[in-house]
Formats: sequence, structure tokens, C-alpha cells
Amino acid sequence: MKLLEHVRVLDLGRFITAPLAGQLLGELGADVVKVEAAGAMDPFRAFEGGLYGPHFQSHNRNKRSLALEFGDAEGLAVLRRLIADADVILLNMRPGAESKLGLDYESLRQLNPGLVYCSITGFGSSGPYAHRPAFDNVGQALSGWLSMFHQGADPRVPGPPISDSLTGLYAALGVLAALLERARSGVGRKVEVSMLESLIAFSTEPLGQLSAKGERPGFYSRASMSQSYILTCADGLRIGLHLSSPEKFWRALVAAIERPDLLSRFPDRASRIAQYDVIASELAGVFARRARADWMAVLEAHDVPAAPERLLDELANDAQVRHLGVFHELLHPRQGRVAAANRAVRFDGDNRSGFLPPPEFGEHTLEVLAQAGFGQEEIQGLRQRGVIAA
Repeated sequence: MKLLEHVRVLDLGRFITAPLAGQLLGELGADVVKVEAAGAMDPFRAFEGGLYGPHFQSHNRNKRSLALEFGDAEGLAVLRRLIADADVILLNMRPGAESKLGLDYESLRQLNPGLVYCSITGFGSSGPYAHRPAFDNVGQALSGWLSMFHQGADPRVPGPPISDSLTGLYAALGVLAALLERARSGVGRKVEVSMLESLIAFSTEPLGQLSAKGERPGFYSRASMSQSYILTCADGLRIGLHLSSPEKFWRALVAAIERPDLLSRFPDRASRIAQYDVIASELAGVFARRARADWMAVLEAHDVPAAPERLLDELANDAQVRHLGVFHELLHPRQGRVAAANRAVRFDGDNRSGFLPPPEFGEHTLEVLAQAGFGQEEIQGLRQRGVIAA
């Protein structure tokens, strides 16, 4: 199901933000062409050897690859011909870098008034931090996000990239809105997204708490309000609980673990929030006495909101994940199998997003140029002069 089948996207991004935005658009059916120069290809290609590393694969499915030296005049002229007929261009670079490349918004808007120009930066296009380099953890730190998930003196940062991924998601959302408007007006837009603004915007609840109460939420404030726990069972496996606010779920848990005394000790939601640490300690002791499979059966029988904690390599074997058909495989003719998750959004029940595996560098150069109207002699000349690689 290719909802964006006739949308042409040029992805000039590197690392995560712009490439992920392009991948998301590709999962909706857009024709996404990743444009790279041999001397400045996406660094993720070579993160773990070769030019098809797992980091690159993760953010570049459903794309074709054009190897083009667009940093020189002749290569830029080729790129401009492609831009003139494109719907979207994606860039993630420091402000000013696009002008040096001849890819500033005003120039491209004159070339293609219907172009949706998506510029992704770390801190925005102006301001005291605009010139600074920015990667994921910089965005997490400045936005306040990291402070809500890491405390203490340990210099190690856990988890996957957050600000990069969310910024890519917001960029795709902005592009879709601009395309929708263009369908009515015929005129494109400059879409600007920054890591800093994306993480701040995503922090809706903690910022709402700050605004309403005038104080920062505590490290476990959200968990105490929602009555969320992660409990280790006798076999070392863990269960996630989230009782939320309905009283019935607290009573169901108490019945499941056969601890009626907890009803009198913590008679209402306010007392449970205030004594979150005490309840967490009590539950930890209870759940440590039985294996996870036993507890899950009891919790399900009592309709308690709970789930076994899955590790990433266990997901594919989970019954619900299998039922939903979350994972699919793409087969590259030379690189082999690439496993990935289907898109999270279903259209009329369809979640299939597997059209193209991540491309090899320059894999579709000849195809892309031919479709753009370049003749065979012209393409051959570009190859001989090193403007393209194929």
C-alpha cells in the first residue's frame, strides 16, 4: 500500500535524523533517493565494516541510492535538475552549510516553487547555539530529557538514540503537512525541525507538570502517579506493571498476590502515590517468591495490566508480536537478509512497509538519472568525468 507513490524525495541526510525521515516517507510509498558523494557518504555505512553496516541499514530502507559528487559545479548542476522535478528534499546539517553547497532554500525555491524543503538542525537556524555541532546526546542533555532518565555520577548513557529518532519523526510529520497544503495551494514550504525543539515538544507531560505546579517533577514522579513498577521474579525474569488510576486495578493486584492487608495500609490513590517507594519494596518481596510464568498467569486471571519484560532478541517469538506481523524481511540480491519492523501505522489493516532493502552505495545511479531524463551519452560522460559512480 503506497499512499505516497507519486511523491519524489531527495534524501541528502547523514546519520539518523534526515535519513529516518526519508525512511518513514518511503514506508508510506514515496520514491526516496538517497544522494551521497563518494568522499562524503553517510558515515553510518562504514560503522561496522564494509559499506552496508547495521546502523546504515536501520535508517535507509525503502530508498534508492544515487552516487553523485554534488560538491562541484557539474555535480550540483545534475542535482539541481533532479531537484527541479522533486517534491521533497531532506537535509540535516549546520546552518550555513547548505548555502556553501548551493542548496539554500531561496535558491531551490526559485528553481522549484512547489518544493517542500526540510531542514533539520541541532539547535535551530539562528541563535547563540546555532553554529554548534549536535548529536543525539547533546540534544538529550540540553532539552532536559536526559535529566529525567539518568541520575548520579555514572558517565555512561543508557539506551538508544532518542533526540535523533524523534527529530526524524517530527520532520516526516512536517513534510506530510506541507505536502497536504501544497495539494491545495501548489506552493511548497520550508520545514524546519531541530533536535532541541523536538525533545522539548515531546516532553508534554513533564512540562505540563512544571507549568501547573511551578516545580520540576521528581525522578519517580511519573511512576508514582501512574503506579508503574518493574518487578523481578524468582527466576530473575521481570514483569512490568502499570496500574494507572482506576481503583479496580489496585484491588485486582492485591487479590492476585493475596495481600488484602495492602488495602487498609494504602486505602486510596493519594496514599499510594505518597508511599510509592514503600509499595515498590513490598511488591519486590512478593514477586521474588515465584517464577515469572506463574505470576503472569495469576495476573492475567485477575485482569491486572502487566506484561513480561522482553529483550530485543525475544520480541520475534512473542505471541502478540507474531500475531500482529510486526517483523518482515527484505532480501538484497548481494547483501542478503535484512530484518526490520513494519510501519507502526496500519491503513485498512495493512502495516506492510517492505518495498526495498537498504541500497548499496550508488546502486541505482543509472536508473535514477535515466528516469530523470538523462541520456545514455550524457550519463556516460558523467561517469568518465567522475561526477557519478555506478
